[in-house]
Amino acid sequence: MTWKPLPIGVDDFKELVKKEYYFVDKTLFIKELLDLKGKVNLFTRPRRFGKTLNMSMLRYFFEMGHEENAELFRGLKIMDAGDKYLAHMGKYPVISISLKSMKQPSFELSFEMLKKAVSGEFLRHWKEVEESEKLTGAQKERCLRMRDVKGSDADYADALKFLSECLNACCGSSVIILIDEYDVPLENAYFAGFYEEMVSVIRSLFESALKTNENLEFAVVTGCLRISRESIFTGLNNLEINSIMSEAYTEHFGFTGKEVEQAVEFYDRKENMDRIREWYDGYQFGKTEVYNPWSVINYLQDCYKNKNTLMRAYWSNTSSNSIVRKLIERSDISAKQEIESLIAGGTITKAIHEDITYDDMDSTQENLWNFLFFTGYLKKISEYQEDETIHVEMAIPNREVRYIYKRTVLRWFEEKTDKKELSPLYESILNGETEKMAEILSENLMETISFYDHQESYYHGFLAGMLKNIGNYIVLSNRESGNGRPDILLKYPSVRGKAVIMEIKVSKTYRGLEEKCDEALRQIEEQRYDEALREEGYEDILKYGIAFYRKDCMVKRASV
Repeated sequence: MTWKPLPIGVDDFKELVKKEYYFVDKTLFIKELLDLKGKVNLFTRPRRFGKTLNMSMLRYFFEMGHEENAELFRGLKIMDAGDKYLAHMGKYPVISISLKSMKQPSFELSFEMLKKAVSGEFLRHWKEVEESEKLTGAQKERCLRMRDVKGSDADYADALKFLSECLNACCGSSVIILIDEYDVPLENAYFAGFYEEMVSVIRSLFESALKTNENLEFAVVTGCLRISRESIFTGLNNLEINSIMSEAYTEHFGFTGKEVEQAVEFYDRKENMDRIREWYDGYQFGKTEVYNPWSVINYLQDCYKNKNTLMRAYWSNTSSNSIVRKLIERSDISAKQEIESLIAGGTITKAIHEDITYDDMDSTQENLWNFLFFTGYLKKISEYQEDETIHVEMAIPNREVRYIYKRTVLRWFEEKTDKKELSPLYESILNGETEKMAEILSENLMETISFYDHQESYYHGFLAGMLKNIGNYIVLSNRESGNGRPDILLKYPSVRGKAVIMEIKVSKTYRGLEEKCDEALRQIEEQRYDEALREEGYEDILKYGIAFYRKDCMVKRASV
């Protein structure tokens, strides 16, 4: 097999083709765009699902003045689509701008990055502007200001419309506008605290360029979320919205099952297909099942020398998990149960509203579920309509995303535990107050989100987390002692102080809690967990049998 490099982080279509990276042919996206003739097309898909690469592909296909670009498409599917599609190749001025650099800590810095992004397009088209005899001196002067990042705020409010006017005049053709990552500045501004200011800027930029712009041939806008018309698309009646719920364009973002099978076969990794499916499949766009392309290519890259490389959550390192975190932080008892159900492999059913804004995120818990669904953290299982509202049954797509939930839950629990005043728990442990111990542990269990299907490992981690800040005591977890391994040991650094042995059991019923406590205490004695402590010199040793049933806890202490 001839190895082809995998295009990790390569989102420039020309670079991908010229340097012979492995390429999944999505050029029929061009055909579908021309067939459906949408004036302003908004595509919303999760992060890292190929939106930027597709936008680059569109620019190289449609942009005039670069005849050499035709060579990039040789042998690709669009070349066999027919002359009526190829007639559009190289026929339009193209304005292509990405807003991803606007993810900045302040509004001022974000706006500066917008200026630089706009400046880049004026610079890219400077030759046409400079050589044109069809522009006025004032138009050229303004283009120069924009090129050199010296425009006024008013200049930037309608910068894309102005550039399209100039290019139409220079080139004698209407203009294609491509705007990538349009919602990055809005999501960033929401979490950073300057949302309203940013909405105003983006609204001005979009309305002028996309609404009643007589110089516009068509536009393509991409992002993670559909933002309501009232937010930034006010009065934009020519907007065609293509979300993960839409039936059109479903195969052009992400990898289909067939495309993944072809890639796996190319790299001679067919025996890994089941694991790839388990970890990276599961997304549903319209009626098409889709794999996460970022994770698939990263996994295949890691298989370069080792066919049995371990599965990893590649997407968790690239996609913002702020929405998952916000859901977990704001969840009430009902939402906590739903998160637990999802992590355990269950489903939830929620009303879906596509026209939400980031400003809506704090209004209801239901909106957070919507954000999770449209950003790829949940997938559609089924749907139905009740009156005017669409309801979707949702689940976690795959093991990779489940890992993100688990990791976010654990971090949240650790941070919450660090802030808690747990000295009453510590005092009750050292004073032998079993009822108080059980009460405090049960209260904290009610506040947490549990997973691992209430296995002993979950409760062990929960209790160890509660004890990590106990202060003067050494906390030992599953260390060798006597004839076995006690779950948790607490030791005062001096043998004159106390030592504590804790053994954990899980009951299948509430009534079985006491029996499990007794079983734990018997295990401590039979396995002689105290032997090593006594050899060290400890005499004051407390022994606890702790039993859990779901969110309830019982503690019993061995009699002295």
